[in-house]
Parts: sequence; structure tokens; C-alpha cells
Amino acid sequence: MSDAKNEIGVAVLGLGNVGSQVVRIIEESASDLAARIGAPLKVRGIGVRRVDTDRGVPADLLTDNIEELVSRDDVDIVVEVMGPVEPARKAILAALEQGKSVVTANKALMAVSAGELAAAAESAHVDLYFEAAVAGAIPVIRPLTQSLAGDTVVRVAGIVNGTTNYILSEMDSTGADYASALADAGALGYAEADPTADVEGFDAAAKAAILASIAFHTRVTSDDVYREGMTKVSAADFASARALGCTIKLLAICERITDNEGQERVSARVYPALVPLEHPLASVNGAFNAVVVEAEAAGRLMFYGQGAGGAPTASAVLGDLVMAARNRVQGGRGPRESKYAKLPIAPIGLIPTRYYVNMNVADRPGVLSAVAAEFSKREVSIAEVRQEGMVDEGGQRCGARIVVVTHQATDAALSETVAALADLDVVQDINSVLRLEGTTE
Repeated sequence: MSDAKNEIGVAVLGLGNVGSQVVRIIEESASDLAARIGAPLKVRGIGVRRVDTDRGVPADLLTDNIEELVSRDDVDIVVEVMGPVEPARKAILAALEQGKSVVTANKALMAVSAGELAAAAESAHVDLYFEAAVAGAIPVIRPLTQSLAGDTVVRVAGIVNGTTNYILSEMDSTGADYASALADAGALGYAEADPTADVEGFDAAAKAAILASIAFHTRVTSDDVYREGMTKVSAADFASARALGCTIKLLAICERITDNEGQERVSARVYPALVPLEHPLASVNGAFNAVVVEAEAAGRLMFYGQGAGGAPTASAVLGDLVMAARNRVQGGRGPRESKYAKLPIAPIGLIPTRYYVNMNVADRPGVLSAVAAEFSKREVSIAEVRQEGMVDEGGQRCGARIVVVTHQATDAALSETVAALADLDVVQDINSVLRLEGTTE
């Protein structure tokens, strides 16, 4: 520990929305934080890519020499809120190897390098905290690592991306199409100029990898997560969902599954799905996040709140910072990586789920039986069928739309069924294929 009046020296890497809020809270809540920790926190320096004196902090704290900052003898804890994977990974490894505890909000980094960073922290006998890497201010990591440490978690499912949840909520409530809802999200600052990481599910997949790793004591990386984006979800899908008593959400789902031979596996996946209106995730709207954890003894637990933003994310960072600082003062250590289970990753083809298939077909006798036959051939049981006629701009009938909802079937069986349907001469288009979550019928 730095010995200047027993202060805990802190280096903050990054001064964006989150970093500036972290520095502000440390300064404005100094006395309260010192009382909670047992020693005062002192910001020794702030690492930035470009030193600009007009940053709202004392100029002498700013440096673009990250390597030198994390190596200083008077720095005890490094807070990394700069992203992306590099140069953050290099800076964090350097800090850990030199005996500094680290707090990070970098989901992309933790999704690909958590094992490497955890090993470095273990070797140096220091802490690595990353609560803010998933769902902003919502406490999810700590309950999984500590509160449920004596329980068996079987499933973690949630809405972990505020941008996509805002877009889908707008489509549901206003009837807007995807492009219009995305434009609104951008105008309000919810969507980046390039929204690919959000709308194609990359952001949610990184968070799913982190959650699965912790929940199931198995190293899971973002490459292990099956991912589908939500750009093809249409206003027509929402209309069908409402008719079925559902809405549509982009979900991150992590679960422990057991195959027919008794082999336990981990499934981690991200995709848009129909969710029954009575399910707790269905009412999570706007840019909010929520995570539902199911454990054998505890049952179902739900965590809800703001999943992004400078102040909410800074709240999670400060929680980790206080924990790391307390450990420095008291000589303890936080939870270490738990990877003992080493469960294999289940391929998406093995995952049983219900499905919604929306297709345009020819309007003539025998079409429905031909469609149903393709499901039957692959033992995909149909739970519900809706059929309606379609008319062209002149008001003439031009085909029909069929919506099929299945009972549970494996992804492999459903994929084969959809491929076969596309080859039928009576099927004009497969408009959409979505999963139905939150029910086991």
C-alpha cells in the first residue's frame, strides 16, 4: 500500500462518461468512502489517450503514459474504464503483475481474456473486480460469486443491452418498424453512430460469456456464445406476438443443461425471442436491463435497473473499488476465479426451445397439410397455427400468411424443418423464425 498517510492510491484509466463520474464521486464522497474503507482514496493520476487541459480535472493528474501510471509505487488500485480490448488488456496485465488490484468495466475484454487476467491476479495475490462489465449499475456479478456461492445456479437469462431493448420497446408500443425505432434511439443518444455491436448481439454475447463463466464455474468466452442479431425483427412479428400474448426481447440466456446421456453442458446464447407478457422480463422496457437468475435452492431472483450510462456504471465501479480498497486495508482478498466444473459448451443444435415461424404461402387447398407434414417428419410438434389471407394494393387476394408456434424441439430439428419448408413450392417466403422463451410447453 502507498504510505502517504495510509492513503489508497488510485489510477483511473479513461475519462469518458464513466471515468469522469468515477473521479467525481471519489472527490465528492471522499469522507464517506474513507469511513467505509478505513482509509482515504486518493486519485494519483488519470490515463487518457490525449492530454487536454480542459477536462474538468486538475491538469497535473492527466497523462497519456499509461504504462508509467500503472507502474507508480504510490498506486495501489487501477480502475480501467477506457476500453476497448487493447490497450486495456496490456495495461491491466501490467498492473496485476506489479501487485496492483484492478477494477474494470470492460465487458469485451473480460469476455475474451478473463482467464488470463484472473491467473495474473491469482499469481500476484491481488483482486480483479468487474461488476460494471455486465448490466451497469445492476448488481449481478457479486450475487453470483458470493450470495449464491453455496447454491447451484441452473439458468441466467436477461435483457443486458439497453439500446436494443429501447428499439424493441418502441417497435412494440408504437408499431414503428426497425429503421424508424433505430433512428429514434440514435437521436436520443441510446444508439451509437455504428450500432452494430448492439443490434447484432455482440455486446450482449460478451456479457453472456461473463455470466455463464461465473454461474457455471466454467471458462466461457464470447466465441462460445451462439449469437443472432435483431435487425430482421419486423412490425408484423410484433403484431403476431401480441396475438399470441407475447412481446419480443433480445435475450442473453445461459443455462446448465443435461443431455440424454446424462452429460452436463453449458449453453450460452443471444437472440431475439418471443416472451409471454406474464413473464417478468416482458415488462422491462426502454433502455433498462434486467437479469433473472434461477438456482436450485433460492429459486428465481430478478435484478432490474439501469444497465448503462455514466453515473449508473460508475456506481458499480465504485462498489468494486470500495471492496478492493477494504481488502488492501484489512489484508484480505475478494473472490477468485472458479473454473473447477470445466463443463463442455453445448452446440446450439442440441438446445430445446419453442419456435415461432412466420411464412407467406400460396392460397390454395392442401397448403396447410403440406406445411404441417414437414414439421411432423422431423418430430417437431405444432402447438398453434394461425392463418390469414393477404391482399395486394388492388384489394385482390394474393396468398396467405401462416404463423406456426411449436412445442419444444431442438434447434437442429427446427433448422431442418425451415430448410425443407423453403423448398416447398407452396411456400413463397419464410418471413421470420424466432424462438419462444419463458415457457416450457
